[in-house]
Amino acid sequence: MEHSVFLVWKVSESVSLRDRYLALIDEIVEATLKGKISSVEQVYQMLLKSVTVGTGEIFELALSDRLNSIQQQVDTEKDELKKAKATRTLRAIKTIQSQWQRAEEQNKATEATAAAIKEITTAPTGERLATFLRVTDSNRKHPLTLQQIQQLSKSLQQFAQADEDFQYIADGITRGVAAWQRLQEHLVSWMYEQSQDSLGFGGIPGESGPWATWAKQTNSELPKALLRTLAMEESIVAFAERQRNVNLSDWVEITLILQYLQRGLVHWFDQQPYNVKAGSKLSISTFLTFAVIWSQLADGFGLSTIYGNAASQVMLQILRTFSQRQYFPLYGGIFASFAGSYLRDALNYLDEPLRRVEGTQEKARILTLLGYSQRALGQYDRSINFHQQALEIARNAGDRPCEIANLNHLSRTCVAQQNYSEAIDYSQRALILSRQSGNRTGEAYALVNLGYSEVMQAQQLQELEPETYEMAINYLQQGLRLSEQLGDVQSKALCLSSLGIAYLIIKQPENAIKNLEEGFRTAQVAGDLYLQGLNLATLAEANYNLANFERAIYTGCLGMYLLNQIASQEWRKPAGLLTILQGQLGTEAFQNTLQQNRQRIIAVIGVDGYDYIPQLLEEYRREM
Repeated sequence: MEHSVFLVWKVSESVSLRDRYLALIDEIVEATLKGKISSVEQVYQMLLKSVTVGTGEIFELALSDRLNSIQQQVDTEKDELKKAKATRTLRAIKTIQSQWQRAEEQNKATEATAAAIKEITTAPTGERLATFLRVTDSNRKHPLTLQQIQQLSKSLQQFAQADEDFQYIADGITRGVAAWQRLQEHLVSWMYEQSQDSLGFGGIPGESGPWATWAKQTNSELPKALLRTLAMEESIVAFAERQRNVNLSDWVEITLILQYLQRGLVHWFDQQPYNVKAGSKLSISTFLTFAVIWSQLADGFGLSTIYGNAASQVMLQILRTFSQRQYFPLYGGIFASFAGSYLRDALNYLDEPLRRVEGTQEKARILTLLGYSQRALGQYDRSINFHQQALEIARNAGDRPCEIANLNHLSRTCVAQQNYSEAIDYSQRALILSRQSGNRTGEAYALVNLGYSEVMQAQQLQELEPETYEMAINYLQQGLRLSEQLGDVQSKALCLSSLGIAYLIIKQPENAIKNLEEGFRTAQVAGDLYLQGLNLATLAEANYNLANFERAIYTGCLGMYLLNQIASQEWRKPAGLLTILQGQLGTEAFQNTLQQNRQRIIAVIGVDGYDYIPQLLEEYRREM
C-alpha cells in the first residue's frame, strides 16, 4: 500500500511540474511576442534559472507538447491573422528548444559537479584520493571539463573547515590547473628544438626532449623534480621511494599535470594523421609512456599505500582509454618512439597492477600488448602466458578481433620456441576464425604465420621437395597481397620480413634481400623497432651469403644496435655474425669498413649509436 501511495505522489508531482513548465514556456513566448525578450541569451538565462536540475525530461515533454500543438495549428489554421500569430509563436518555441539544449548541457555539468562533490565529501578518509580520481576519470560517460574541475575546487573549499583533506584536494586542483595552463603553451614546442628524425620521448638527457622542456616551465617543487627525473632518465621507482613528505595536495597537482599533458599530447598527435613521423605512432607511444610512469610510481610508493594504489588507478584509467582507440596495436608497433634506458623493458611494470583487475575486454587488449613485448624481449614463456590469458578473456568478452590477434601471436611465439606444429595449429585456427568473421587484418596475419610456420617446420624436418616450400611461400604471398589491399603497414612489414627469411632458408638470397630491404623500410613507417631490427639482422646474413661483406657489416651493426635498444635477446645473432666477419677480414679491415659507413649508420641511429657499436661487440665476446 505504501508503495502505491508513493507512486501516486510521484505522478502528481510530475503533473504539477509539467503544468509549471508549460506555464513557463507560455510566459517566455508571450514576452518574446511583446518584445520584452529581445535576445536568445535572455531565453537561455530564464531556462537556467527556472528549470530545476534533474527535471529536464519533464520540461522536454512539456516543450514537445507545446511544439506539436502549435505546429498543428500552423498546418491547419485557415485564418491568416491567427496563422501569422501561430507562426510567430512556433518560431519563439523553436528558439526555446535550441536554448534548452544549451541550458540542459549546463545543467548536466552542474549536476555532474554536484555529484562529484558529494562523492568526495562523503567518502571515508582513506578513500578520498581514490574517489577524486574516480570522479575525474576521462572514461566516464560525462567526464568533467577543466572548468568543472575548477568549480570542484571552489566547492570543496566550503568543506575545508570540516576536514583539511578537502582543502588539500582543492589546493592541489588549483595548482595543477595553473601549472597545466602554463605548460599548454609548451606542449609540443620541444619537437621543434630537436631533430625531426627523433620525434618521441627521447632527447639529450637533462637538456632536450619533452620532460626537460616541461620541467623548466613548472614552479612547484615535486612536479619539477619528477619531470627532471624523467628528463635525466633516472629511476622513477627510486624517486617515489625517496618521497616521504608528499601530501594530498602534492599528489592531486602531479596527477592533473601528468593527465593533462598526456591527454593534450594524444589529442595533438591524433590531429596529425598524415604525418608518418607523428600521428598514431606517437599517440600509442604517449599512452604507453604515461601508463608506465604511473606504474613505476605505484611500484615506488607501494601498491598497499594510498598513493601507490592511486598511481595504479590512474595507470589503469589510461590503459582503458587506450584500449578503446581504433589504432590500439593488436599486432605490435609498441616500440615506436620509445627512448631512454629506463623505458627499455618498462612494460614489465604493467604486469603486476593488471593482476588485480578482473577479466575485461580492456584487460585482454593490454595483455595482448604485453605478450607481444615479451616475445620481442625473448621471454617466450611469459609471452605465451599473457596471450593465453588474453585469448580466454577476449573470447568471453566477445572481442573477436582480439581473439584472432592472440591466436596469431601464439603462432608466432611458438615459432620462436621452434614448436612448429603448434604454431601451424594456432595460425590455422586464426585463419578459419578470421574468414568466418570477415576480419581481413586477422586473415592477413594468419596467412603469413601459416606460411612462415610451414617454412620453418620444413627446414627443421630437412624437407627437400620444392613443392613443400612453394605452398608455404604462396601463403606468405597471399598475406602480402591482402595487407597491401588493406593498406595495413604493420602486417605488410611482417609479411615482407617473413618472406625474406623464407627465401633465405631456401637459398634464394637475392629474393631475400629484395623483400627484407622493403620490409625494413615498411617497418620504419610502421614505427616497429623490433621488426626493423629483425629485418636488418636477416639482411646481414643474406649479404654475408652473397659475400657482400660491407653491406653485411652495415646492416648487421644497425640490426644489433636496434634490437639491443629494446632489450631483445636477438641482438646477439647479428653480433655473432659481425664477430665472425671481424675474424675473417681482420680487425683493421673491419674497422675501416665500419668507418666508411659511418655517415649512413649515424643517419639511422645517431652518433651515440655508432659509438656504442664496439661496446656491444665487446660485450658479446665477453659472453661467448
